[in-house]
Amino acid sequence: MSASFAAVDLGASSGRVMVGRVGPDTLDLTEAHRFRNRPVRVPEGLRWDILALYADVLDGLRAAGQVDSVGIDSWAVDYGLLDADGALLGNPVHYRDARTEGVAEKAWATVPAAELYAATGLQYAPFNTLYQLAAARSSVQLGAAERLLLIPDLLTYWLTGEAGTELTNASTTQLINPRTRDWSYDLAERLGIDLTLFAPLRRPGDPAGLLRPHVLEETGLTGPVPVTTVGSHDTASAVAAVPATGERFAYICTGTWSLVGLELDAPVLTEASRAANFTNELGLDGTVRYLRNIMGLWLLQECVREWGHPDLEQLLSAAAEVAPLRSVVDAGDAAFLAPGRMPARIADACRASGQPVPESPAEVTRCILDSLALAHRRAVDETQSLAGHPVDVVHIVGGGTRNTLLCRLTADACGLPVVAGPAEAAALGNVLVQARAHGLVGDLEEMRRLLARTQPLRRYEPRGDTAAWRAAEARLAPS
Repeated sequence: MSASFAAVDLGASSGRVMVGRVGPDTLDLTEAHRFRNRPVRVPEGLRWDILALYADVLDGLRAAGQVDSVGIDSWAVDYGLLDADGALLGNPVHYRDARTEGVAEKAWATVPAAELYAATGLQYAPFNTLYQLAAARSSVQLGAAERLLLIPDLLTYWLTGEAGTELTNASTTQLINPRTRDWSYDLAERLGIDLTLFAPLRRPGDPAGLLRPHVLEETGLTGPVPVTTVGSHDTASAVAAVPATGERFAYICTGTWSLVGLELDAPVLTEASRAANFTNELGLDGTVRYLRNIMGLWLLQECVREWGHPDLEQLLSAAAEVAPLRSVVDAGDAAFLAPGRMPARIADACRASGQPVPESPAEVTRCILDSLALAHRRAVDETQSLAGHPVDVVHIVGGGTRNTLLCRLTADACGLPVVAGPAEAAALGNVLVQARAHGLVGDLEEMRRLLARTQPLRRYEPRGDTAAWRAAEARLAPS
């Protein structure tokens, strides 16, 4: 027995609708539709073009053809607001919008940062949903809202007419208690956040409704077609698709962001963990994604955009010939969060730290990739120490698996073997949760065994020792 599943996988810069076919010893993934996710700057700030994304989702489902289920995952923290009639109150605000500047400090005056971390386990990021809601407190839109839906839940609502809040994504709002896996009611009350705006919590594998009649007509599908709740935070789906054996592994989910960490049974809520800015997000089957967010390939994406989109393969080949570790920057620095002028900002950071300033696109690219590998090294080292959980291998999944130079540098920097693949990890994790809900695959361990048997993987062994990386790391230490 086999079945086909449509995985709607929305990243911060692109989206795709993939079709996965799952059966005994079978896991095939094909692309039905790929599209850009391009935010729009309007007078009031930076916004997601959610209607264009929804239109592309419908186009993708039409291209996918008849499927047994649909699942949606996307980036985290952002949301849409609905009025009492279920109508959207404006385009969702983009997490890179400047409205949350200085908001965290005001929230900490009510709930100190250490207490907030002990209650939610979530790292500090200026765009966490908690801070977005605090920034919007006096807005007309929030005042008129009857329902708040995170991005994948909003799209699911439009497809089915049924509202829910998926747990793995809800855990990024900084309003979930990672111990109870439920809302932190006391915290929300103290901060003046109305949790009744959120729809009831759903878990991966829960039914999310059936495609509406007009959606069936629009896509040409024959009903009933169920929508299945998946790990709707794309990182939750991607980590579910890490083809690991055993427990002694670290993962790096690569794309616009690099998410570096461990899969644990319980959150790490120590003060040392907070100081290191590690986060505890919820995953499948009671797991915790203990990780650090790093700026990721966003740095290179922004440079490539400014350079007029040169041939990426040629650029990476040229970068491979540049002297290693000539200049590095802190890839987690908030200075790189906003779009625009990325090559100049990287040059400014190198100049400020007394390092050679990269000038050519190849030099800037090598600086970015060395810096990302160094950030991966630091996060892998620190997460093992903070969690008391040693690892023997690093799994890289997501778009960065296609970047051979980044994978090699990460192996060298970490001093550990790197297994790269699958590239479409979030879509595969999405598909596998749907398949499990249909009885075609078992627990997380069985899902990973199927991935390891069916997906192309590439192994990179570390070259040399890590002394040069330790020296580069020292250059970024505070003076």
